[in-house]
Amino acid sequence: MSLASIGVPGLIIILVIILILFGPRKLPEVGSAIGKTLAEFKKSAREVLDEEEKPEIPAKKDPS
Repeated sequence: MSLASIGVPGLIIILVIILILFGPRKLPEVGSAIGKTLAEFKKSAREVLDEEEKPEIPAKKDPS
């Protein structure tokens, strides 16, 4: 069962449960925390992918 198969009724039920658990005052804080977490995750994932794409430069040998 994938996340895409939940459907609109399932999402509405999940949102109602979240509203009951956290209350309307906490929802902006929870949403903000989730948004910041996702942004940080995307940034980290992008950095890892960029590192993998860069060609490795061989280290210069020290003439001494």
